[in-house]
Amino acid sequence: MKSDSEIERDVRDELKWDPDLDASDIAVSVKDGVVTLTGFTHSYADRLEAESAVKRVAGVKAVANDIEVRLPSIDQRPDPDIARDAVSALKQELPISHEKIKAVVKDGWITLEGAVEWQYQKTAAENAVRKIKGVKGVTNVITVKPNLEPTEIKRKIMDAFKRNAEVDADHISVEANGGEVVLKGTVRSWIEREEAERVAWSAPGVTTVDDRIVVSPY
Repeated sequence: MKSDSEIERDVRDELKWDPDLDASDIAVSVKDGVVTLTGFTHSYADRLEAESAVKRVAGVKAVANDIEVRLPSIDQRPDPDIARDAVSALKQELPISHEKIKAVVKDGWITLEGAVEWQYQKTAAENAVRKIKGVKGVTNVITVKPNLEPTEIKRKIMDAFKRNAEVDADHISVEANGGEVVLKGTVRSWIEREEAERVAWSAPGVTTVDDRIVVSPY
């Protein structure tokens, strides 16, 4: 097992290694495998990229992202302009279901509201507006309407785990109650844990995923 100091060193190296990220103003601390990021970035995309970089590091159990987004004056824009771009981005990304989603902008922060049938639509909506110029953050409160029985949801998720080369299905259990899914078990890395959660979210009818999987190399 890696020590906290080794994880911190590897996280700092990974942040510097990432060509899409300016990490010069990001501070890193580690305790019991939990990484805390502080400081600031010049875009919301950089804030998210820093978190993704940390999750790639072996030994990381969790990430607390407390990075602040400080936009350069040249990138700051009025809320109505951001809102118009958000509407266009949603229409382009989700040409069929975009009318079910509403984007509310306040002080550069976008809140997505509405209801969709699939989790991928909720995720696609957030991805569509993340990189809009002037955005400081995104809150996604879009709801997903369940359309399958819990036993069918559970079966589809377990089948997907077995097909996935990155997930060891034998070490993960699935519980389903309505559209709520609980994942339990042990995986070898944070990436495997994240992949298991992604697979669960991809099942039709899933509204919530409670990921209780523990990262522990075995």
